[in-house]
Amino acid sequence: MLFEKQELEGVYIIRPEIFQDDRGYFFESFRQSNFSEKLNCNFVQDNEVYSKNINIIRGLHYQIKNAQGKLIYVVSGEIKDVAVDLRIGSKTFGKFFSVILSSHNHKILFIPKGFAHGYLVLKENTIVHYKCTDYYNSNSEYGIKWNDPDINIDWGISDPILSEKDKILPSLKMQTNLPKF
Repeated sequence: MLFEKQELEGVYIIRPEIFQDDRGYFFESFRQSNFSEKLNCNFVQDNEVYSKNINIIRGLHYQIKNAQGKLIYVVSGEIKDVAVDLRIGSKTFGKFFSVILSSHNHKILFIPKGFAHGYLVLKENTIVHYKCTDYYNSNSEYGIKWNDPDINIDWGISDPILSEKDKILPSLKMQTNLPKF
């Protein structure tokens, strides 16, 4: 696996070695020893999300207590994945990183603790799988509105499909519980 550092500290694109022949392909998507060595983290929970339509935005979510690092991979379909640095004192606080993840390009994204995470579904019937470094805690979940003008993410759409919870998320300026990492 190739671990590529990105401009936001701690964010990596991981490119697995893919073995292809006329039958299809094989690759190792996860090996704990690699991630412990390269990223100094252990994963404790796996999640899978199915989105039947395009233009769904999920996020931007984060947790304070039980803060989660995430390892994101697209099993089927395609997403625009976004990470926003919420680490108070970070030189890239409030900045975002985005990447296209798909079942075609096989890129894997690692987002460390202290980031909000969200994504836009670009293909119908998309399945996203992600590993977390801590457990989900509904009492510790927070979020930032998808179109916060201070972050200024170019999602490429103006009228996404959102959950009721995500429709009422506040802006970054209104956050009172930001992570201190």
